[in-house]
Amino acid sequence: QVQLVDSGGRLVQAGGSLRLSCTASGRTLRPYVMGWFRQAPGKERDIVAAIDFSGGSIYYADSVKGRFIISRDNVKHTVFLEMNSLKPEDTAVYYCAATGPYSAMELTTTPNDYKYWGQGTQVTVSS
Repeated sequence: QVQLVDSGGRLVQAGGSLRLSCTASGRTLRPYVMGWFRQAPGKERDIVAAIDFSGGSIYYADSVKGRFIISRDNVKHTVFLEMNSLKPEDTAVYYCAATGPYSAMELTTTPNDYKYWGQGTQVTVSS
C-alpha cells in the first residue's frame, strides 16, 4: 500500500510559478510510475505529466509542454511538478498518482491504470 500526500497549490497570478510536491509513505516508490493529473470543475481528470521510476522516460500533455517540469527523488520518496508561465486555464485540482511496478522507461498516461492517488491540491491562476 502506498499513501500519497500532495501539496503546494495556492492562488497565483498569471505568468507566475508554483512547485507542487507529492510525498509517499508505506512503500518505496522505486518501481512505480508517477503521474500528475488535474481536474477542473465540470471536466474530466486529465494527465498533466508522468515519469518512469528511473526518470529516463517522461510524458507531458501538449498543453503544458515547455512550461511544466516533472521530476522525482526516489531517496526522499517525492515527486515534483514545477509549473511556470501559469495561465488561468491551468486552474484545477492537481492530483499525484502512482502505479506499478513497471520496468524502467515504461509509463502510462491513463488515469484508470493508476492504483494510488493523493488527496489533491488546488491551483488557482488569476488573470
